[in-house]
Amino acid sequence: MTDGIRHFEDFHPGETIALGATEMTREAILEFARFYDPQPMHVDEEAAKASLLGSLSASGWHTASAMMRLLCDHLLSSSTSLGSPGIETLRWTKPVRPGDRLTARTEVLDARPSKSRPEIGLVRFRFTVDNQHGDTVMTMQCPIIFRRRGAA
Repeated sequence: MTDGIRHFEDFHPGETIALGATEMTREAILEFARFYDPQPMHVDEEAAKASLLGSLSASGWHTASAMMRLLCDHLLSSSTSLGSPGIETLRWTKPVRPGDRLTARTEVLDARPSKSRPEIGLVRFRFTVDNQHGDTVMTMQCPIIFRRRGAA
């Protein structure tokens, strides 16, 4: 990584990359849910108490969006990322509650140059998001396409 920008060649299987942390506030949980996922357990504290979750919790999509922001801030914004063809797996393993501090990291699973487009390569990642207690609240696995060093 000679120019401060990560290219395809800068990712190595087994490498772990810290993506930072964020706090999930009650206000942010309610605002996201009201706009994007207005299910009762995400927008109504009384309904949430009666739900399987037992109290107000963030939408899983909010958790995924928070992780995406950390990914952009701590990796993608200083890389040659060209986007992703999709998500292979996404699991929400524990509820995220107001006040939870989420920490994200990713592991490089594998990296391969494109056979049909030599200017790009595909890197597969496993993302893990933990709360302040060390409990994993979300995992995701997906490939991301990166430009190769020296590609036009």
